[in-house]
Amino acid sequence: MRQADDLRLAELLTARLCHELAGPLAAIGNGVELIAEEGAEAAADAVALVADSARRAATRLQFYRFLYGFGPSSALAGAPPHALAESLFDGTRIALGYAEGARAQPSSWQKLACSMLVVGAEALARGGRLALAAGPAGPELEASGEAITLSAEAAAALGLGTPLEEITSRTVHAYFTGLLAQSLGCRIAIEAAAPGRLRLAAKAAEDQAAEATGSRST
Repeated sequence: MRQADDLRLAELLTARLCHELAGPLAAIGNGVELIAEEGAEAAADAVALVADSARRAATRLQFYRFLYGFGPSSALAGAPPHALAESLFDGTRIALGYAEGARAQPSSWQKLACSMLVVGAEALARGGRLALAAGPAGPELEASGEAITLSAEAAAALGLGTPLEEITSRTVHAYFTGLLAQSLGCRIAIEAAAPGRLRLAAKAAEDQAAEATGSRST
């Protein structure tokens, strides 16, 4: 059963990665076709499109290589996690704040932090701001923006409340984030900070047990 679960998770994460790369790679193809069809007249615009799309594809590939490929035995190579995250959101409708305290955390915790950024970004359909900081138990993320929404399916996956057989390519990243937190001895709590704001915070596993005990006693 464990082997089958690992295989399904790998398949879903691969589908997710392919989705992230499909857009910029398709744009590169469009630029090449434009040069072939229009010739020199469209060359400048087409080259600019290809260059920007190639940059976005490389940026996403580097970010997700750290996120999905970096493990406990891996040596961190290339740009630091905060630089990968800043490049990912550069030129998008989402502004990123990656606090110094979060940058100083061990790589395994920054991997969780970067994974939380993707969950937060998915809730900002119309853009906004992501502010990442180091909390007492791990990373803390505040997302703010217009019409911010974390779907019920993503929230359930983030809390590992959804069976793996019901996880889809749309919810697999939230589930993966929950697994990362679990591997570090914590969970991700979802808090509605205020209208237009959403907080994701790493909480120690013992805090979860205490909260559950408290809720049963009331």
